[in-house]
Amino acid sequence: MNSVQLYNGVNMPCLGFGVFRLTEAGECERAVSEALKAGYRMIDTAAFYGNEEAVGRAVRESGIPREELFITSKLWVPDISYEGARQAFPRTLRLLGLDYLDLYLIHQPFNDYYGAWRALEEFYKEGLIRAIGVSNFYPDRMIDLIAHHEIVPAVNQLEVNPFYQRTEEQEIMEELGVRIEAWSPLAAGKDNLFTNPVLVSIGEKYGKTPAQVTLRWLVQRGIVPLPKSSNADRIRQNFDIFDFSLSGADMKQISTLDTGKSCFYSHRDPSAVRRLTYMKWE
Repeated sequence: MNSVQLYNGVNMPCLGFGVFRLTEAGECERAVSEALKAGYRMIDTAAFYGNEEAVGRAVRESGIPREELFITSKLWVPDISYEGARQAFPRTLRLLGLDYLDLYLIHQPFNDYYGAWRALEEFYKEGLIRAIGVSNFYPDRMIDLIAHHEIVPAVNQLEVNPFYQRTEEQEIMEELGVRIEAWSPLAAGKDNLFTNPVLVSIGEKYGKTPAQVTLRWLVQRGIVPLPKSSNADRIRQNFDIFDFSLSGADMKQISTLDTGKSCFYSHRDPSAVRRLTYMKWE
């Protein structure tokens, strides 16, 4: 499995498997099992997803040695504080059935993320987490967090897809030494991504789907995509992106698709913040 190196020397797979909204235990276990069979070695879950226990069962039943896997989870909004993190992290380990995590993230830039970060620094120093990071942090909050703490986040997990490319933010994160992971890299199929003429045309040259082109485009940008699917064929297809490379012209063509806007919501929109804070998904 190809990997990228985080600034602290930890190697992380360059492609992971996401499990958001795989809330039915059997469905989640089957999907994770299929992903591991396909070759994925990074599984990305979160306390908010409600499926850490199912992920843990699939991981154990796979028989894959723990050291070959890269398991990520995240701290949800009500627990984003020092005391909240001190209680929530052991619960996550227990549900997953693991002794340590490879990556643990603050899921949203809300509540007392200063206090939560101090707790994550402690877990990291205790050897319970190999790398710590954040999710959905805009550059201003990231710079603020770094300026007032000892450990720099190794990862910032953001929405990145062909319609929301975040090129300037990537430049800033790279200057800070922070690796970007892409949640919903296929934009959940929004804006007709799977039939987009540009992505279809590029894919035809390589015998690949628009989804495979999109994931390859992210990998070549140095961004780690986390596609999700419960369909075994699509799980395998999404992993099959390492036998071709996009040309400079291809990359430039995809860059023209950027709208500069989220396909879902802005973390600076008060209504979105209210919805996230009170865990109400519509």
